[in-house]
This record gives sequence, structure tokens and C-alpha cells, in this order.
Amino acid sequence: MLELRRLRYFLAVAEERNFTRAAERLHIAQPALSRQVRQLEEELGVRLLERSTHSVEPTEAGVLLMDRGAALCEESDRLWRDLKGFAGGEQGTLSVGYSTSTGYETAPALLGALAERHPGIVLTTRLLPTAEIVAGVADGTLDAGLVRCPPPTPELVRTLLRLEQQGVLMAEGHPLASAERVDIAALSGETLLVHPREANPGHYDAILALFGEPGRVPGLLLRRLSFDAAHTPVARGEALAIVGRSAARTLPAGLLWRPLAPVATIEIHLLTRGRPTRPAVTRLLRVASDTARAGGWLRSPDTAAP
Repeated sequence: MLELRRLRYFLAVAEERNFTRAAERLHIAQPALSRQVRQLEEELGVRLLERSTHSVEPTEAGVLLMDRGAALCEESDRLWRDLKGFAGGEQGTLSVGYSTSTGYETAPALLGALAERHPGIVLTTRLLPTAEIVAGVADGTLDAGLVRCPPPTPELVRTLLRLEQQGVLMAEGHPLASAERVDIAALSGETLLVHPREANPGHYDAILALFGEPGRVPGLLLRRLSFDAAHTPVARGEALAIVGRSAARTLPAGLLWRPLAPVATIEIHLLTRGRPTRPAVTRLLRVASDTARAGGWLRSPDTAAP
């Protein structure tokens, strides 16, 4: 098999047309360079260079080796870089699941930052219910997941990514729409649209905990659809909903969002399996930390409406 080191030596001499210049370029002694090229010719059984007192010219075989040998070295370098990229997390694959609520802003911001900083990582994303994300990360189907208030799971690591400010989603004509902020106590006589508890027990409990005592919890209307971009029951005036600040950025006409008072937040976590052994997952965790810091996601939110 052709030794790439000797091939590179030959290419330098053939390109420079001079052993002295080639030796300087390669940072080796000229006698050692001449010996390596001669050994290459002996291994191949063909003369590659015509040497004279004043010049060095590639033979017909040498021209062929120049053309195809350069491509071989380039491919070898590319392969080496790619393999080193896997070791450093610059190359690889990641499968990430995210819930609908994190898809408004959190997931796009994080995954966009990952793609920008590490374009060699091939990213696959899946929009899934919370329970399926947790199960997928646990069984290895997913490398990571973005969810609100995930349940404690022994084999999973929860990395707090965001404390998202919560507010009230309502129709524009609702009596509470004129307020800059909505006091949580003002919701006790309303109907609140919520996902069934089994869809995400942690989030369901966190929403109800905002009201303090059970007697202050408003009437509940369970969502029939896991995802309803039109927020149909709210638009019809049948209920209000408590949703994150990011959801307020893409509201349909006729709806508005007002922050809760006192300020309330819901946790968004990045789920991974145990201690990361894949470099690409380590890269994701670093980007997540940087993205959260840059976005101020872990700071106490203000109470200004978006």
C-alpha cells in the first residue's frame, strides 16, 4: 500500500520542481527527502521524476501520480478531520424531541444556535407529547428532549433551561383585557382551559399551584386537542388559559396575553440520559447553557407585557 507520507513528499517535489525548495516547504533535510522519494519509486517500480543538474520534471507516471495522488491526500485529510470531528463533537447526529409549548421560541432558539455553532452535527427533531419525549430519552430513541415540568426519572438528567413567565390568554373583549397585569385572584371565578393531567402531571400541578389554596382554583375545561393553534375555546370566550410568554408572540387575531401578578414562571428542562458519553450531546448541553445565558432565560422575568 502506498505510504501517504512519501506520497506527500513526492507531490511537494513535483510541484516545486526542486528538491531544495520542497525540503524547505516540508521542513526536512534535503538528503532525507531525496531518499524518501527514491524509496517510493522503488516500491512502485517506476521512475516518477526525471532529475537533472538544474531541474526536476515528473515523468508520465509522475504526472498521473500528481493528478490522482493530490486527490487521495485531500480525501485522507477530509476523512481525518471528520473522524476527529466526531471525537470532539463537531460531527455526529442528534435526535431531539420537543413539546408544542417549547416550540414557540425555546426549541427554535436552542436548535438554531446549535446548527449555527456546529454545522457538522446532523440534527433530527420531533414534535411529541411530553410523555413520549420522556420515554424516548429514557430508552435511547431520543438523545435529548425539551419539556415543561418533566417528572423525576432516575435515569434522566434534568437541566433547567428556562423559567418562562406565565400570563393569561383571553379574548380581546374579556373584562380582564383592560388590565396591564392580571392578578391571580381575579381568575377564581373564571373557567380555565388546561390539558388533562395525564398529559403532563408536572405542568398541570404547577398551574394549579399558582392559585395557592384549592378553593381558589377556577373551574377547569379540559382541552380536547393536544394542539390548537387557534385556541378555539379561548377565542369563543368559553375559557381563559395560562400560557408562557413565548406563546404570545404568535397569537391569532382577537386574542391577547397579559402577564400574571405576582410574577409566575414555569420551568422548561432539557432532558438527557445520565452522564453524556457522546460528544455531540456534550456540545448540545454547552450550547443550551450559552443560549439560556444570552437570552436571560434563568433571570427573574419582568412584568411588562410583550
